[in-house]
Amino acid sequence: MPVSKQTVATFQRAKAEGRKLAMLTAYDYSTAKLQDEAGVDGILIGDSLGNVILGYEDTLSVTMEDMIHHSRAVARGASHSLIVCDMPFLSYEVSVEDAVRNAGRLLKEGRANAVKLEGGREVCPQVRAIVAAGIPVMGHLGLTPQSVNAFGDFKVQGKTEESARALLDNACALEEAGAFAIVLECVPAALAELVTSRVSIPTIGIGAGTACDGQILVYQDMLGMTSGFSPKFARRFAEVGDVMRKGFSDYIEAVGAGTFPADSETFHSGDDIIKKLY
Repeated sequence: MPVSKQTVATFQRAKAEGRKLAMLTAYDYSTAKLQDEAGVDGILIGDSLGNVILGYEDTLSVTMEDMIHHSRAVARGASHSLIVCDMPFLSYEVSVEDAVRNAGRLLKEGRANAVKLEGGREVCPQVRAIVAAGIPVMGHLGLTPQSVNAFGDFKVQGKTEESARALLDNACALEEAGAFAIVLECVPAALAELVTSRVSIPTIGIGAGTACDGQILVYQDMLGMTSGFSPKFARRFAEVGDVMRKGFSDYIEAVGAGTFPADSETFHSGDDIIKKLY
């Protein structure tokens, strides 16, 4: 198990040295502990928990209390990884004051090391204020799920010259505002490569090609724990969902057949005393 704690500084050093950063989402103690022991550089408590944990149709219903609850659990399990917590919808957009206050709660109550928020120039005042309060900020550009109603769909961003220039401009603005890294989601690989070369802070890709300084995936996607639609970029590194379904099915069958628990799984101490009760 890695000993050193990943920090904003080690993320910056990784970019300078050309070492790729590996990040995953996590939402609970047990999963975070396994990821931490494996040596993942960063764990994101994503507002994707609305979809994969709470069963919402989107991320918009996730609350600050949801994020704090799950961030605190992850923090208990991870001692090596950099813990980044998403700022949920409307926790930072309304005012700079709200943004700083809520970011502070995610660190103070949620025990995160940094926060992540979506948007470009329009959220730079919030980024500057949060960073000024001593809280590291990770940006998020491209497909930003909290803006699904504005986009109209989950689709690749930056495919036109105008939108590509805007994304590059927003990335530079986030760096200038003090962000320590930027997630690039569903962005053409060539654009992600250009952004990565233009900013001095790490870029973390999800559906943005290999030129980014690191990658992130929702862990349920990469372990095959989701059914139905699967994003193009979500390679399945294991089929844990199949293993879990078989385990559940075998358990149900064993209970029904009376073969579980077996004698070796049963306590017999005190049998002589019980016999006297008949």
